Amino acid sequence: MHGRIVIISASVGAGHDGAAAQLADRLGLLGYEVDRHDFLDLLPARLGALLAGSYHHLLTWAPSGYQRIYAATGSTGRPGPAIRPLLRAAERRTLRAITSDTVAVISTYPGASQVLGALRRRGLLDVPALTYLTDFSVHGLWVAPGIDAHLAAHPIPAAQAHALGAAGVRVSGPVVDPRFVPGDAETRRLARLRFGLPAHTSLALLVAGSWGVGAIRQAAAEIRESGVAVPVVVCGRNEALAERLRSDGIDHAFGWIRDMPELMHACDVLVQNAGGLTSLEAFAAGLPTASYRCIPGHGRTNAAALQEAGLAAWIRDPADLKSVLLDLHEGEAGQRQRAQGLALFTGMRGPAETIARHCLRPAATVASPIPATSPERATVFAAEYMNRLRTRRTRPATATAPVPVPSRRTFRRPALVVAALAFTALLGIGAPLAEAYADAPSHFAAVTRFLEDHDDHEGPQGHVR
Repeated sequence: MHGRIVIISASVGAGHDGAAAQLADRLGLLGYEVDRHDFLDLLPARLGALLAGSYHHLLTWAPSGYQRIYAATGSTGRPGPAIRPLLRAAERRTLRAITSDTVAVISTYPGASQVLGALRRRGLLDVPALTYLTDFSVHGLWVAPGIDAHLAAHPIPAAQAHALGAAGVRVSGPVVDPRFVPGDAETRRLARLRFGLPAHTSLALLVAGSWGVGAIRQAAAEIRESGVAVPVVVCGRNEALAERLRSDGIDHAFGWIRDMPELMHACDVLVQNAGGLTSLEAFAAGLPTASYRCIPGHGRTNAAALQEAGLAAWIRDPADLKSVLLDLHEGEAGQRQRAQGLALFTGMRGPAETIARHCLRPAATVASPIPATSPERATVFAAEYMNRLRTRRTRPATATAPVPVPSRRTFRRPALVVAALAFTALLGIGAPLAEAYADAPSHFAAVTRFLEDHDDHEGPQGHVR
């Protein structure tokens, strides 16, 4: 074995964990022992589950509020006063999750990147920390000072990370389950038979992510009314949504699908609203893709980035739905998209190989960030990036003596569980609002002290080997 690599993701939707799982599989094949942890379990007082629930409820019931939060945190590029205590409180458990034989730590979640970057800056983490950007657009919180390298699937997110001042930006290509490959006519026939789908009708696969959020019922009805395709809807774990769709007359509404590659083989076009891992899987399967009725925040920024890359059409006007779906299924737009999507998976080493090469370098000091460039130069940078990749040689980092991790103190268990629950509720509800309105009420100082003192001695919960 070449050593141990720790991957920290987050069970916020399925995309962060999905990328982490694929990285773990590939790094294992390269000879590394891999530990995986859920960042939500590294937060104290069981705050992680509550915060994930708060995010889910915001996205479902107050999408405009989520949009405001996304814009507010993206404009600063740094965690605000309400979120910093949470990140600081995760540092102790994060250090405990990183064993002495670890050669690198990988993050697939912005919060984890912020924590790892802070530990690197303060000399508490003496192995490289890398971020794998799971989104096609780069929110400011993805770029954390102290992170040694930021790996992107495509020059567009690489350019955005560069514009935000990210260190060590590399285009490594995407990573998806290897079962996502193009199918032929016989594969499609068998897939349609298995799922009980019409044999000779154009099918539009409408996906709603693992949580089944967004204007899915409206989008499904509009696809059906267009007459271009029959909607096949995947609602993730939102079984209630699947039931409502069936009551709306949508005949093919599924919950969680374990064999998504086969369902993609059955369909002619993908319609998505978030631009996450499912989009990359569709590109690998050769399925033309459209972004439609996108969820706020990352859904819209991902749609813009995918359109700029020529990988997915962004349908902003419902009046264009019919013509775009026709062009993707039968026209040149679909052929171009298919070629562009498949090209993502050829000619690059892949993120696991890029990570492995990084691990072979001598131990280094914290990487210096690339000077931030103006947004208008980001597209120029993207256009030049692939040419630079062909000729760029890796420069070895300057070796320095590793900084020892100081001994850990023993922290007391809070005497009152009630207090922990109160603070949990306070941050779960108050933190997003404070971020959105740039408010830092004085009670967050007390919360900070509580979180820094709190340790329930259970250690990381999200360990998977």
